[in-house]
Amino acid sequence: MPNSRWTDRLSVMRRSGWRNLKDMPFRYKLIVLFLMIGIVPSLGLGLLVNWTVERIVERQVEGHTMQLIGKVNETLDSRMENLQNMTYLIGFQPQVAGFMESKTPADGYTGDEAEARKRWAARMTATAGSRNDVYDIKQFLQGFTTLYPEIAGIMLVNGHGDYISNEMYAKGEQSLASETWYARAAENEGIFTVIGHPAGRGIISHVSYRDSEIISVARSYTDPETGKVLGVILIDLKLRAISHTARDVTLGKTGYLMVTDAEGSSIFMPDRPLIRHIPPEAFGSGESGSFTRTVDGKKLLFMYRSSSFTGWRTVGVFPALEGAMEVRQIQFYVFCFLFAVCLIGISASLTLSRSIADPIRQLMARMRHAESGDLTIRSHSDRGDEIGMLERSFNRMLTQIRRLMSLNELKERQKREAEFRSLQAHIKPHFLYNTLDTIHWMARKKGAEDVAEMVEALSRLFRIGLSKGEDMIRVQEEMEHIESYLRIQKTRYRDRLTCEIDITDGIGSLYVLKLLLQPIVENAIYHGIKARRGPGRIRIEAGNVDGRLLLAVTDNGAGMPEERLRELEGMLENPLQAIEGQEEGQGGRSYGMLNVQARIRLAFGDEYGIRLESNPGEGTRVTIVHPLLHENVSKNGSGRDQSDSRVSSGDR
Repeated sequence: MPNSRWTDRLSVMRRSGWRNLKDMPFRYKLIVLFLMIGIVPSLGLGLLVNWTVERIVERQVEGHTMQLIGKVNETLDSRMENLQNMTYLIGFQPQVAGFMESKTPADGYTGDEAEARKRWAARMTATAGSRNDVYDIKQFLQGFTTLYPEIAGIMLVNGHGDYISNEMYAKGEQSLASETWYARAAENEGIFTVIGHPAGRGIISHVSYRDSEIISVARSYTDPETGKVLGVILIDLKLRAISHTARDVTLGKTGYLMVTDAEGSSIFMPDRPLIRHIPPEAFGSGESGSFTRTVDGKKLLFMYRSSSFTGWRTVGVFPALEGAMEVRQIQFYVFCFLFAVCLIGISASLTLSRSIADPIRQLMARMRHAESGDLTIRSHSDRGDEIGMLERSFNRMLTQIRRLMSLNELKERQKREAEFRSLQAHIKPHFLYNTLDTIHWMARKKGAEDVAEMVEALSRLFRIGLSKGEDMIRVQEEMEHIESYLRIQKTRYRDRLTCEIDITDGIGSLYVLKLLLQPIVENAIYHGIKARRGPGRIRIEAGNVDGRLLLAVTDNGAGMPEERLRELEGMLENPLQAIEGQEEGQGGRSYGMLNVQARIRLAFGDEYGIRLESNPGEGTRVTIVHPLLHENVSKNGSGRDQSDSRVSSGDR
């Protein structure tokens, strides 16, 4: 049974392991194809998305954090620049300049020092116009603390330890000029200096700020002429001015920003920091960067950027795992998607492969039945896809095969009958040739040369026309055939008809469809020469033009009007339809020319055929375009395919 043979073959293929891909069953090929098209690209896309997202998120987190740190740095630098400008404004006041350059009268100086005090008092009087300059300085400083509530206090200290301030006072008798912060400001000689958190200084204020609650900045006041440091302007900034800027920024769920000085000591940090001190060596040599450290078993990620103005570093601190949480969440969704795609893809591939392979396998079984000779088997399916169309085509093919087999049997019987009739009729052409030859010799014997020539021409006309059943003859034979026809016509028309034949060398041995010129010459005689007055001339030419054989028949007859020429050209465009119309009684004009056009186009294609040129009263030229054929293609069977294969290379 065919089914058992197919099953055995599949079993053998399974046992052999399908050593060659082409031996694999179609169903498994479809499964592999569906998996490669659906699942493999999805897996690749998922891995690519996973890899890309991880790096994009890392870059975005780093870029976003660095952007926040940069904004905080800009805000802190802006505040410090305001304090620097404030020290310049304070130093520009004439009363402040006088205080820095001389000693205050409250110190009780004697001798030369008393004289210096008098000079300072005189300067103060000259510039301020009042002896209450100290009060004016305090009022001036009070204006800054009123306009800028983040300022905790302002103090002016000259080189001898005297000071002026509204909020801050010296703790003891020790001169403030010996303080550490004073020395640091004096070392920078007029350059704005950030002190940081004050520690151990001899200053108290109305509000008892802890050292960790304020940030001190200072700038030394120098003599414009000598550059000598004459005093220091000290400003205390409340820490909330800095903490407000950094505290509002959060990094992830538990991350935060902190501000440290150049040594890594904290300027600001939140209440419950993950780390309180960062050693200076942890930071790189650049102004910005990142590093990781493990603190109390937690891996922390640090991103920092230094301020070129203050020297402080703004540091972002957050657990490294928080940066990976978003990536892991995306990875989870990607893996869920890939799992769903794989599950759906495998199920779909199995279902689709089965829906395609099973009908094909069933159709193959039916084809094996038909192969064994059972043409009555049919495939019954209501599928609307290609497989259903294939099954219906298979049914139609079996029906057509049975019909063709019946038709072939009928044709075989008809062929045998036709061969028998052909055998009976084979004697007729020979009888006709022999009879015409007998008449020809009898006419010559009686001296009737004109009758003999006409009979000879008629005999040659029939002999070449029949051509032993061949469809194609040589050009030379076609010219002999038309010469015989013209000899008969000249016998009728005598001096009214003159003929010329011009054949280019080498053309006579080429092959053409037989009986091409006779219908054309007949039209030239009956519709051209006969319709004119006086003698007429017909010229027949044959030559090779642009790799094609051109046969031209030219007459000097009556010609055709424009309307008739266009009508005939239209009929030549579709000669078979025109011939069918004439057979149905629509007129029989130009039947021979249409027959020639139809034969040429059926044999060689639409690029060959008849071309017309005609002018009323001047004549008509009919050109037949024929391929160059160097052998008789009709010996290999008629038809366009056989003739095209023998066409000269210059013809296409």
